[in-house]
Parts: sequence; structure tokens; C-alpha cells
Amino acid sequence: MTPDVRDRADRPFRADPRTVAGGAIPEAAWDRALRLIGRADEIALACHVTPDGDALGSMLAVGFVLRAMGKRVVASFGDHHFVVPRLLRFLPGQDMLVPPQDYPAAPELMITFDVSTFERLGLLRENTARAREVIVVDHHPSNEGFGTLSLIDSTAAATAVLAEQLMYRLGGRLDRDIAVCLYTGLVTDTGSFRHSSTTPAVHQMAARLVATGLRTDEIARELWDRSPFGYLKVLAAALDRAALEDGLVWTYVTRVDRAAHGLPYAELEGIIDIVRRTDEAEVAVVLKEDDQGDWQVSTRSKGNADVGAACAALGGGGHHNAAGYTSHETVEATMDAFRRELGKVGWRRAG
Repeated sequence: MTPDVRDRADRPFRADPRTVAGGAIPEAAWDRALRLIGRADEIALACHVTPDGDALGSMLAVGFVLRAMGKRVVASFGDHHFVVPRLLRFLPGQDMLVPPQDYPAAPELMITFDVSTFERLGLLRENTARAREVIVVDHHPSNEGFGTLSLIDSTAAATAVLAEQLMYRLGGRLDRDIAVCLYTGLVTDTGSFRHSSTTPAVHQMAARLVATGLRTDEIARELWDRSPFGYLKVLAAALDRAALEDGLVWTYVTRVDRAAHGLPYAELEGIIDIVRRTDEAEVAVVLKEDDQGDWQVSTRSKGNADVGAACAALGGGGHHNAAGYTSHETVEATMDAFRRELGKVGWRRAG
């Protein structure tokens, strides 16, 4: 079904769902997904732990569509400390969210969003293992296909692209709330349309979403232009201990750093984007100690290094230029392991 979206002048703004993504997902997979959704009374949605804009936005957008179809919808993510990151609290639809302990133990149908590995489900792993059917909606090339049905397209700029396509195929109608969720996913995963994944189709999708009347300036302010004062102090500590070595720049943030300024873990997301600006470095790494004492490792590449492959070898995953994983080792051991894997994938150091 071709959706009938109208712009601010109430003119039809049509889009063929078959052209939204690159067509990497077989039609048979889409058809099976629609059948599974059609016959389910309750649908459990999940995204990855410590959700970013693409994960949470994609999940809530599809949740709106499913509720409009008359489905019972429950959504969650498997963090021990179940709190929506502050910068995403503007997203509509959060009444669908429940903590992991209230999530169905054995869902009839479960749909995951932006979850590249089973590990990234966190506390919801056992629920997923007991689910009758699990549809995996994702765009990470490292996705291991842990579900019973994969809607995975690594050519898609964001999981939000696939969420929009699923919405269209379900016959959903794009409204402002759904558009805010999808736009948040699209703009965060394309780096405000700066990343190489930004294509004409990405801008066309953005145009469809903006045409609903959403305020791009307000979304940008929430995502990038707000931080508590404590963030500046923690950022200063991270930058003070930053190290540059042979084309690699890296630093770390401890629980003690955060506790000194009452800063939640979720506030650390943007530090990697500051560190990666270093002209002399091809690869940037930020180690962030979470509330359980593990190191969440964020990596970025400027194109010559496949950090996705390096992170996948260490139990994580992601994309060629942006990836991550969890380490249970010390800072020194974690960086030693990453350097070894980075060396194996081969890369040209910045000169």
C-alpha cells in the first residue's frame, strides 16, 4: 500500500515503500513478517541496551502503528537501570515502555530493533530465547541473525529506514509522533546527514518526515545542544587523559569520574564525537565504565580502518566506521586487545 502523507499545505506526499530501502530484504521475508504481525494479539518490542535515537525511535514508531492496528503493544530494553536517556525523553510514545521485569516472559511475537547481537538484548535475552517468533529489524552488517525471521539490510542508513518501510507495508499512516521518532533515528545514525551513508533516498525520507510538521530545530536542540554542567567536568577529565599513538586516539571515563559530578552513564554518548575530530588520528576509541563496572567501548574510523570487524572479533559489532563492544578487562588489557584486532583487519594510519 502506498501511504498518503500530506505536507503542511495539505498536499499529498506519496512514497512507494519498495523504494525506501535498497531492496536487500527478500519480499518473502516481508510477507512472512506481515503474516506474523497480522495474527498476533500481543506484540513485544525490544531495542538494544542503553538505547540511542535509532533504537528507541524505530521501536516506538512501529509501536504506534501496531497500536493503531488494535494490537497490544509492550516495549522495553534490557538495562539493569531502566531509564530512558535524558536526551531522548522528548520522544512520544513512552507510555508503551515497561521495565524488563514486566516484559512478557515468553512472547508470542517479539520484534527487535537495532539489536546487532543477542548479547545486546541485556536482561531480555531469556525472554527472547523463549519467544515463539522473533523478527529482527536491523541495519548492522555484523548482525548475527539471532531471530526466527531477519529483516536486515546493511545498506540502510539507519534502522529507522526499515521501520518506515515496515510501517508502510502494514498500511500505517505517517503522523507527527511517528515522524519525530523516525527522524530522530535517521538524524542520529547519519550524524546529522554527515556520514557516508547519507544518500538521496535518506534526504527524501527526511523530507517525508519533516512534511508532517515536526520541528527539526527542537529535535536538534534536544539531541546535541543540551548537557548538564557535570558533563563538562567529565569531558574535561576524559580529554585530559586522551592519548595519541600511531594514528589512534583514545581515552576513558570511569564510574568515579561520573559519580563526582552526579552524571548518569547515558550522558557519555557524545564524547566519542569530540575525540574523533583529532586530525592526526584515523581511529578514535572511548572506554566508558558502566554502572556494573564493565567497559563499554565506542570506536570510530575515518574510513581506512574497519572498526566494525575489529569490534566483532571482540564480541561486539557495528559498521565499518562506527562500532562497539563490551569489555570485562582492565583499561590496559582492553586497549591491547583492540590494538591487536585492529592490526589484523589492516588499515592505513593517518600521516
